[in-house]
Amino acid sequence: MGRCDGRCTLVVIYCLQLVAALQRQVFDFLGYQWAPILANFLHIMAIIMGVFGTVQIRTRYVIMYAVWLVVWVGWNSFIICFYLEVGHLSQDRDFLMTFNTSLHRSWWMENGPGCLVTPVPDSQLAPQDHHVITVSGCLLDYQYIEVVSSALQVFLALFGFVYACYVSKDLLDDEEALDFISFRTGFDTYGYQPPQKSSHLQLQPLYTQGLIETRGNRG
Repeated sequence: MGRCDGRCTLVVIYCLQLVAALQRQVFDFLGYQWAPILANFLHIMAIIMGVFGTVQIRTRYVIMYAVWLVVWVGWNSFIICFYLEVGHLSQDRDFLMTFNTSLHRSWWMENGPGCLVTPVPDSQLAPQDHHVITVSGCLLDYQYIEVVSSALQVFLALFGFVYACYVSKDLLDDEEALDFISFRTGFDTYGYQPPQKSSHLQLQPLYTQGLIETRGNRG
């Protein structure tokens, strides 16, 4: 019963992580954040791999999922530090998120709750084929929205890592038990061989021999 509860809880964590990752992937696509898009894609693949390993009792897939969660926590910690500008990190280096392929930033920068976007026409600061805007009136700045999203990913990843370790241990025990049963079954099957019945009937001519000996005595 405890094993079932652990696996069911892990499946629930898979579902929560998948919903959160898909939601984040959509908004990163809208903001052309290519580095987070790639990381989200790998995370979704790891979740699917973990689901397969948990349902099909494949311990290696669950362990690989747990290892990926360590990398995922590190990546989200970097995003938190990036948007909070911890240390030498700065949001002016937006090429870290876009691979220097565009000038786009977080989608929440212009579409956050209560944000009012005002274009600045004929601005000398605008690069070619771009325009300058001012954003004001936001109830929550976009960097804090990104921080909350990453913190949620870290929170789910920590729970997923704990339950993945617990479930993988149970799966290893189950695999060892199945291997032991298979070994005993194979030993019993090949160690004992029942006697085989002969397909030919062996006749012993006792009566004929007795008859021959009787005739010999009479002669």
